[in-house]
Amino acid sequence: MTEEKPYHHGNLRAVLLEAAVALVGERGPKGFTLREVARRAGVSHNAPYRHFASGGELLLAVAEEGFERLKETMELAVRRGAKAQDRLQLSGCGYVEFALRWPHHFAVMFDLPRELPENCEKGPTGLGAFGVLMGCVEDAQAEGTLPAGDPLPLALTAWSLVHGVAKLAVSGALPMGPERTLEFTWQATAWLSTGLRNAASA
Repeated sequence: MTEEKPYHHGNLRAVLLEAAVALVGERGPKGFTLREVARRAGVSHNAPYRHFASGGELLLAVAEEGFERLKETMELAVRRGAKAQDRLQLSGCGYVEFALRWPHHFAVMFDLPRELPENCEKGPTGLGAFGVLMGCVEDAQAEGTLPAGDPLPLALTAWSLVHGVAKLAVSGALPMGPERTLEFTWQATAWLSTGLRNAASA
């Protein structure tokens, strides 16, 4: 029998998540296996199965960690706004800030394989972050800076905008650095709000 490699004494799950994120950064969310994650984590190839039944389940854990960080980042950003319109724009800045800070998590969160093992179902991990955005939209409606009515289409429109900015920034396609990207996000979300108000009054 070969001696099993150490696994950081009780911190195996965190070590595996860290190794998975690093591997995703090199190969993308579809280009890794549990065996390779184990090798990079310095543990035996069987060790990951103590916490994850499959590579898909490990990816979901990375996504869940990412969505929790996204929610926290957006909440922190929103707290800086005195007015509802400011908080709405800040929520978008928080979204992009998260993507810039944790690009590999961002990739896993939105680029998971469509078909995962049967025992590995995608859960509603993004509802918390989307709830922050919905709250900002509803507050802006009450303030009068967004049109009244169903807030969901407005929230989806705002999400589509900032997700596009985040995706372009993370991929290196946006011709500006992180600070300028956040300034652009602030301006773009302001333009969006103005456009929505004008469309509603037309």
